[in-house]
Amino acid sequence: MNGDDFGKLLRDVDDYVEELFAPPAPVLEAALEDSRNAGLPEINVSPAQGRLLQLLTEIAGARRILEIGTLGGYSAIHFARALPDDGILISLELEERHAEVARNNIERAGLSEKVEVRVGDARKVLSAMAGEDFEPYDLIFIDADKESYPDYLEWSLRLSRPGTLILGDNTIRGGSVLDPRDDSARATRQFNRMLAEDERLSAIVLPLIRERIDGLAIARVRS
Repeated sequence: MNGDDFGKLLRDVDDYVEELFAPPAPVLEAALEDSRNAGLPEINVSPAQGRLLQLLTEIAGARRILEIGTLGGYSAIHFARALPDDGILISLELEERHAEVARNNIERAGLSEKVEVRVGDARKVLSAMAGEDFEPYDLIFIDADKESYPDYLEWSLRLSRPGTLILGDNTIRGGSVLDPRDDSARATRQFNRMLAEDERLSAIVLPLIRERIDGLAIARVRS
């Protein structure tokens, strides 16, 4: 099988899974369209991955979620849909323009009461959150600048409890983590190794099919 055939197979498999488990939903399609019209980068999770995030939230019975990286709110909508009535999602976004698009998308989905978007440098916001009298999060999703993934993991551990799920997006990066040649790939490779070697965690990186091979890190806090 040549490269073109393999690429087509990846797309066909992704489309097959998406058609079965993540068919188009108007509110999600509108979120993607508004994000695109606002000029946001088209780096959202895929529909199938969004369904996976929602399912993991349901399996974990999460009531409190922390998301690092909001963008247009597409993944936030998936998470919030799985929360119970008293659940809360805190989502951190660097850019105010992105946050405004996300808030509008979340409001249209009828989820504003469950989602709070906070704007600012995530490391500073996380530091402030860790200094507060906080209730630990049940699930933490890392999907922001890859160079900071190792730092985000350390902050996530400080804001978690035994049993918390920590998820990290884009952890294969088309295979670039195998032979990292830029800061993003090197930081992602370091993040993956931290997950594998930290005795506080039970973890795996799950390869995902999109236009290329990517991955979702899934870790459970042991202690």
